[in-house]
Amino acid sequence: MKKRWSIKPEGNQQTIERLSQELNINPVLAQLLVQRGITSFDDARSFFRPNLREQHNPFLMKDMEPAVERIDLAAARNERILIYGDYDVDGTTSVALVYSFLSAHLDIDRLDFYIPNRYDEGYGISTKGIDYAHSTGCTLVIALDCGIKAVEKVEYARSLGIDFIICDHHTPGDTLPQAAACLDPKRDDCPYPDKNLSGCGVGFKLMQAYCRFKGYREADLLRHLDLLAVSIASDIVPITGENRILAYYGLRQLNDSPSLGLKAIIKVAGLEGKPITISDIVFKIGPRINAAGRIDSGADAVRLLLSNEVESAKLMSSDIDESNEKRKDLDRTITHQALDMLRSDSRLHERKSTVLFNPGWTKGVIGIVASRLTEVYYRPTVILTESKGLATGSARSVEGFDLYRAIEACADLLETFGGHTYAAGLSMKIENVERFRERFEQYVADNIRPEQMQPQIDIDAVLHLSSITPKFFGILSQFEPFGPGNMKPVFVTERVFDVGTSKTVGRDRSHLKLEVIEDRNRDIKEGVGFGLGEHIDAIRQGRPFGICYTIEENEFRGQKNLQLMVRDIHFD
Repeated sequence: MKKRWSIKPEGNQQTIERLSQELNINPVLAQLLVQRGITSFDDARSFFRPNLREQHNPFLMKDMEPAVERIDLAAARNERILIYGDYDVDGTTSVALVYSFLSAHLDIDRLDFYIPNRYDEGYGISTKGIDYAHSTGCTLVIALDCGIKAVEKVEYARSLGIDFIICDHHTPGDTLPQAAACLDPKRDDCPYPDKNLSGCGVGFKLMQAYCRFKGYREADLLRHLDLLAVSIASDIVPITGENRILAYYGLRQLNDSPSLGLKAIIKVAGLEGKPITISDIVFKIGPRINAAGRIDSGADAVRLLLSNEVESAKLMSSDIDESNEKRKDLDRTITHQALDMLRSDSRLHERKSTVLFNPGWTKGVIGIVASRLTEVYYRPTVILTESKGLATGSARSVEGFDLYRAIEACADLLETFGGHTYAAGLSMKIENVERFRERFEQYVADNIRPEQMQPQIDIDAVLHLSSITPKFFGILSQFEPFGPGNMKPVFVTERVFDVGTSKTVGRDRSHLKLEVIEDRNRDIKEGVGFGLGEHIDAIRQGRPFGICYTIEENEFRGQKNLQLMVRDIHFD
């Protein structure tokens, strides 16, 4: 499918020129800063040199005072506290962070943790989890990465004499639970300046507030920033503002002195001895932690993240790695089955959406499958399986289309739903699947624009190949950590030529190894284009073509050189 190239506006030229001079950097780099809202020397200093002192006061968050007072009361009364979190990376890292910190300051025998089972209990606060708290004598539950809509469940807990402190980052409903505290920066009445914290980030701010309330050393809390960095990267929250500061220092911790559990995961992921980036977390560390909840139990991931024994961490990380391999096998199998369903039914070809249901599919991987199908057909996609007598599933969207509103338009057919613009979860009676498929399709067809159904590559700037120097790359590297809100810059060079040595590579010759020049200038740049081998004949004809790419540093046999990672090719 041909991709659209969308070049971002450059920004105010006077500001770009001034910033370029003040910082002594290439104007294109100044343009990248202006696009990110950085328009002064002081802004640039804060961006390039994140500082923990620039974090927001945790007590700015609504309900923070009653939250820390309730924890302190529980400690004074010797109450048992249950740390409760979702089964994904954000939830399990949240539980590990809060449990680790509190166990250093409270009686560990009075602490417990709980992760709901994806298959038995589903997402969020469960009746089974509350019953577990009651049966073990817990009278305070700290819920992490979930709970902001659990009005009935929290009421049930109150009837059993159990208080809740909710730490969530999802959008609340019309009514908040009657908890001791509801910490959520997305509350309409919450003045906290940064609305984009992860669930683990909200838990971190609670511990930071408790630290200050009790006069504990904050350095003891900062030792757990590696867990927070894993949460920020894996939950795909914007790496801007406070998240950028926390991710920056969390990555430093992850690289220099990770916890024993994370160190074990780093080893089985093949990252030992290598600089770990946000991308490594997203594609290698996060999926392994997630696999525990997808295949077995998210509690296994927490036990690993809390581990303080080398041998047990080694064994648990090996088990989690094995779960990840099983997850990948299931992912591949179900994706192939889903694609076969689409290809074998001609009625589905002209649709604007995809809704597939198979009662035998594994619930733990259907979100991944929805993402895979969205990549192939590039349209809003819902994948459903059967769980507890309901059709339950995950949905994914395309750039610019509000998936949550599309699902909300079908709310009368659903039992539960939740999520945001680009990803959601939902469940319905099995007899409603066909009606949902038609209603969802009608909403998408009426509201999606044609350009939203064509993959788009967002390009930050036009760049001449001659500008790509070690100095340029050195400054560009300081834009890290990359992620939503500060993605790795994509450049376009509009007329390049093959120097006669470009070729296809790989087992099936589907990739490109490029050597190109711009406008017959002899400054040769090397590039790699994965999956772009189909263009080799046109390239060899000597025709000019445009490339969009990111810039990477490649090391081979001790030699480092800059390389273009080509995302797409267009011919004039």
